[in-house]
Amino acid sequence: MSISSVGWIVIAVVAVLAIAAVVVAVARASRLRRERRAEELRDQARLETAKLERREALADETAAKARAAQAEAEVKAAEAARLQERAAKHQSEVSTSREQLQEQWNRADSLDPKTGKQSREARETSDTGEPAQPTQGREEAWSDESYQPSAKYGDAKYSRGTST
Repeated sequence: MSISSVGWIVIAVVAVLAIAAVVVAVARASRLRRERRAEELRDQARLETAKLERREALADETAAKARAAQAEAEVKAAEAARLQERAAKHQSEVSTSREQLQEQWNRADSLDPKTGKQSREARETSDTGEPAQPTQGREEAWSDESYQPSAKYGDAKYSRGTST
């Protein structure tokens, strides 16, 4: 072999080694870049996870408040329904009592029509000519109910019997 052939072989081997070194260096740099980018993405994911957990806690807290408000609204609705039922009962009792009272007036008028008409007119108008406002008997009509404020909800409760 001649020197030039050996020289060319050495140059070719050195060139292959140099190319291999460049390829290895480029691959290593590329791998390091990918590792850095992956670490950045992991850091961002950790931050987003923390934010997500805070939002989830806030959502859970808000949902709990909503459930509590719903429960309170249901209690209030039940109380309102109970009071409406009581008012309807009172209205029914008033209507029945008014009918019985009218029958009593009619019986009295049938026994003595002249006096009954005069006493009814006197009862229906006061001295000033305006309709009289019944006040007597109101205490008896409401004597079995008492007004008790509720400490829990700040509203009024009515109960039968004596007040405590």
